[in-house]
Amino acid sequence: MSLLTKDKDFYKTLAHLMVVVVLQNVVAYSINMADNLMLGAYSQASLSGAATVNMIQFVFQSIVNALGEGVVILSSQYWGQRRTEPVRRIIGIALTGAFAVGLAVTTLTSLFPRQIVGLFTTDAAIIEQGAAYLELIRFTYVLFALTAVLNAALRTIGSVNITFGVSVLSLVVDVSINYALIFGRFGMPELGIRGAAVGTLTARTLEVLVTGGYLLLRDQKLRLFRRGLFRLDQLLAKDYLRVVRNVVTSSLLWSLATPIQTGILGHLTADAIAANSVSTTLYQYLKVVTQGEALASSVIVGRTVGRGDMGKIREYSRTLQVIYVAIGLVLGVALYFVRIPLLTLYDLTPAAREMANGILILLCFVMVGMAYEMPVSAGIIRGGGDTRYSLVTNLITTWGIVMPLSFAAAFWFKWPVVAVVACLNSDQIFKCIPAAVWANSYRWVHSLTQKEEA
Repeated sequence: MSLLTKDKDFYKTLAHLMVVVVLQNVVAYSINMADNLMLGAYSQASLSGAATVNMIQFVFQSIVNALGEGVVILSSQYWGQRRTEPVRRIIGIALTGAFAVGLAVTTLTSLFPRQIVGLFTTDAAIIEQGAAYLELIRFTYVLFALTAVLNAALRTIGSVNITFGVSVLSLVVDVSINYALIFGRFGMPELGIRGAAVGTLTARTLEVLVTGGYLLLRDQKLRLFRRGLFRLDQLLAKDYLRVVRNVVTSSLLWSLATPIQTGILGHLTADAIAANSVSTTLYQYLKVVTQGEALASSVIVGRTVGRGDMGKIREYSRTLQVIYVAIGLVLGVALYFVRIPLLTLYDLTPAAREMANGILILLCFVMVGMAYEMPVSAGIIRGGGDTRYSLVTNLITTWGIVMPLSFAAAFWFKWPVVAVVACLNSDQIFKCIPAAVWANSYRWVHSLTQKEEA
């Protein structure tokens, strides 16, 4: 039994989906990187304020991306059977849910901006900067939610080139506006952190307009906006909710750990929150490669499960796991060598710089484990129809082990910042074992589609 499949179509499909999705994620994440670099050069308080608000975005993004993942998981099986109409109805259900979630977060951040920012830090200067940033960023939430679901629809049908193009356009617009408005270049006013918010809002607006316009005017595979998109199909709605509730809950359990991490470090020192912000930004920049692996794998595995080809499911699963390990090793080494030149781009205190360097060295090892565990759980297992596995493992590992240990390390044992960060990321290592066992049991293969009417 070979570890690698000889199916050339598999590699061709995986390469196309993965490369384009990874590039899209790299470009999309560069928007956040651009904000961090420019705000870091402007002032440490502005950098920390934006980083704190981005914790809200992170949790919100995890929920919305879970709605998109639900589309991919369920729709990919129908697309593997070449059934278009159920895919359209599922997307309509997801768009409705995404709009509602985006509107709810916009309302909460409008009513309680300072209170929400204050959940993550007690520093008055950071709260002031975060509240100023949130004044405009709150209007991006609905736009981002709709774009996330539309992008999931495009991934399902393999039309990922347009999403990459939109991301590049968004990056160019965001960086240009940021540079002009944060520092007051080209005769524009110097707005600091508010300038960064203007850039992000403009970029999000362009994303939803261009993506929606493509699906409306150019796409011929899905023809999404034909009549009946939002007509409720109760059976599909039940199937989608059954899939997405586990995905949303799992993502929420996992994503809440990150702002709590910022909260833990933010209650230690100002240097700690700045160091964590910088090191996490660099780490996340490489992490998008792994996220791209998971998204591409989910589409391929979902289509194969939809066709009911168990032999191919086994072949593809083995091959994907080998690819994950190889890419994880490359990413860990890459992070180690790029950390020093990238740290020189930030205006940090000597203490914050030393902390950031130590955290990045630690994350080099975390990256290897995460690069295997995440795509196995979110790509192979979840893409195959098993949405319960990630929910159970995140509940046990994140909230039963990692968070209690991290609180104890920070506030009882008074360990150094790097040791606290090690506790917060330890699950990315020990979750590899159950992920490998479950993936190779093939008990995650579940057909989710309704029978086609005669």
